[in-house]
This record gives sequence, C-alpha cells and structure tokens, in this order.
Amino acid sequence: MIPRYSRTEMTSIWEPQTRFRIWFEIEAHAATASAEIGLIPQAAAKSIWEKGSAATFDVARIEEIEAVTKHDVIAFLTHLAEFIGPDARFVHQGMTSSDVLDTCLNVQLVRAADLLIADVDRLLAALKTRAYEFKNTVTIGRSHGIHAEPTTFGIKLAYAYAEFERARERLIAARKEVATCAISGAVGTFANIDPRIEVYVAQKMGLSPEPVSTQIIPRDRHAMYFATLGVVASSVERLATEIRHLQRTEVLEAEEYFSPGQKGSSAMPHKRNPVLSENLTGLARLVRGYSIPAMENVALWHERDISHSSVERMIGPDATVTLDFALVRLAGVIEKLVVYPQNMKKNLDKLGGLHNSQRVLLALTQAGVSREDAYALVQRNAMKTWEQDKDFLAELKQDKDVTAKVPVAKLEAMVDLDYHTAHVDTIFKRVFGSV
Repeated sequence: MIPRYSRTEMTSIWEPQTRFRIWFEIEAHAATASAEIGLIPQAAAKSIWEKGSAATFDVARIEEIEAVTKHDVIAFLTHLAEFIGPDARFVHQGMTSSDVLDTCLNVQLVRAADLLIADVDRLLAALKTRAYEFKNTVTIGRSHGIHAEPTTFGIKLAYAYAEFERARERLIAARKEVATCAISGAVGTFANIDPRIEVYVAQKMGLSPEPVSTQIIPRDRHAMYFATLGVVASSVERLATEIRHLQRTEVLEAEEYFSPGQKGSSAMPHKRNPVLSENLTGLARLVRGYSIPAMENVALWHERDISHSSVERMIGPDATVTLDFALVRLAGVIEKLVVYPQNMKKNLDKLGGLHNSQRVLLALTQAGVSREDAYALVQRNAMKTWEQDKDFLAELKQDKDVTAKVPVAKLEAMVDLDYHTAHVDTIFKRVFGSV
C-alpha cells in the first residue's frame, strides 16, 4: 500500500486510528450489552462510552506498551484504561482478542466493499454512456488478434458493462460473506460471555452473528472475499488489455486521453503510450496474487492459531486499496477514452472484404453445395485476397464455380454491413434493458 496507487477514501479504513476506534466501539457495545443484562453496572458502561468516545488514541503510546506486552490488544486495552480509569475493569469481560480483531477486520472489509461497489457503479455509468455513444460505430472484430467479422464499438463496451455488472453482484455477495461478528470468548463456546452480547454488538456494528466461531471467524469467508477481488481485478485487466491493443500504432482505433503537457517518453517526443492501461494490468496481477494466501489461511490449527494474522494485516489493506485505485483509474480511462471511427473503417477495409467469408460460405451451402466444398471455394478466393491484395468480392464474381450457385447480384448484396449489425438492439436490450 503506497501513496502512488492509493486513494484516501480507502486507506483511511486501514489507518491505526480507524482500527483502534473500531476496537473501542466493539468493546463499548459489549459493555453496554453486559450492563443491559445486569452483568456490569450501567454507570460503568456509560462511563466507558463517554470517556472512550472523547479519546484520541495515541498510536505511539499503544506501540510503546506493545513493545513490552508483545500483544496488540492488551496494549490497546491498557491505553484505553488510561482514559477510562477504574471502570476499565469492566471492559473486555469474557472476551478474547480474536473477538475484537476478527470483528474489526470484518467491519473494515465491509466498508472497503462498499467503496469498491461505488467504484464499480462509476465504471458502469461510464461504460453505459460510451456504449450508447458508439452503439452503431462499426469496427472489425478480432479472434486470435486476426480480423474476423464486424461488430460495433458499442458492443465491445456493452460486454464490459455486463461483466462489471456481474462484478458488482460478486462484490455484494463477498460483502455479505464477511459481514459477521464473533464475540464468543475463548474457543468460541460463550463460557464466559453471554451470547446475547454478541447479538447486540453484531447489530450495532452492522454485522450478523457468526453461527459457529471457534474463537475465530472461519477463514473460508475471507478466502471468498479476496478471491472475488481477484476476479474483479481480472475483469479490469481484460478491458485494459483491449484498450492497449486498440491503441497500438498499427491499429489506433482508440487511445487513452493524452493531456496537455503530458510526455510519453524521456527519449522520444512523439510517443503516446497506453500507460494507464498497462498500469491497470500490473495492479490486477497484484490483486489476484492476494487471493492465494487468503485461501491458504482457511486451514488453521484446531480452534485457532494466528498464522493467518500476518497475512491479513498485509492483504486486507493492500488488496482493497489496490483494487479501489484500479477501478477508479479504469473509470477515468473510459470516461476520457478517445475513439477513432475513421480508423475503425480503415482497418475494416484492409483485407478487401474478407470479413464476409462466412456469409458467402452459408449462401453456397444453402444453394446445395456441401460444407466442405463450399469452404474450399470460399477459401481459395480468400487466400488470393490475403496473399495478393485482391478484392474478395471481385475474386468471387470471377469464380465460375461460385457464381454458378450464387448469382453475382446476390454476392454484391452480401457486402452490406447492416447484415452484421442487425441485432445490435437485441444485445443492448439484453445488457441495458433498453435500446
């Protein structure tokens, strides 16, 4: 987590002051619940809230205490007692460190998910706007990087919209998966704490009680969360890679916005590079990488160990901060993407109409030619176009084996681009609900 690839909105979730504030809220809510069921004095619960709420936690002081105790939660509780005074003896009653740590982590992950969902919403809005802008802008589709058949640039953006709608749904599911709370004490049996306290704390923190916590919240939940971030990052990379290819000099159908004063190369003044999309590709690799240690955290010893702890202290902030930055950057790329329809038309025409080969193939089969023979007829004319820079339609019209089955007039009608875009409205209606 470095400033270059971070946004304050997300990094603030992971700052020590935020973490300690959440720890305090968990402890204070637990105290309130304890007071309500008569386990501690009401006055003590009120004092804990009042004095703790007014406190600004001294991170350096907590670290100083931890240097002695070698235990972060004890260091925090010791510092908290310096504010609260004698009533601090009623804090953390019946609880264990994991109750605080795990519940806090899930609060942070939920807040992070809310930001990520908002990021996706911005990206979806950009994709929808640009998809409608270029809904009928014809461009060549490519398979294996080679010209295939025409599509529209709007459809390219519509596929991305549909993919990020799925990403949004996955993030909502991941948020729900980690939105649980554990206030169940040592080994999770509630031996020293009333289950009603967990229910109360969960409700106050916007979580649900963990059905069975073995002193920790099961890490399959977190594995699913980080795996979801990895999938979303892969979608980021897919769209970024498309932009990178389209910006290549030989293609140049779209490019990232190049701002006034921007420089592309320290050596070559002419360069305009897809640096943002390349950056997004790299960030996506990082986010995917965080999913593996999250999965390895699932298998812990017995009721608990802390082999997962060091991992989560790293991947929690890093994965969410990185994906947040990437999604916002991608939205900005799409919002300002420069599109060149004239180059799309030029590229479409480069291969002399070869993109109509399947239509001719189908016409021959419908005229009674076997598929194998029809394929051979079309391919021999296509290869002349490919290798000798011929016009595909002209070659077909001169091929008597072809015209014997498909009249010249019908061949000429087959170069109509509207044939390839006839169902754009159908696709848009499926994706956006309207045309």
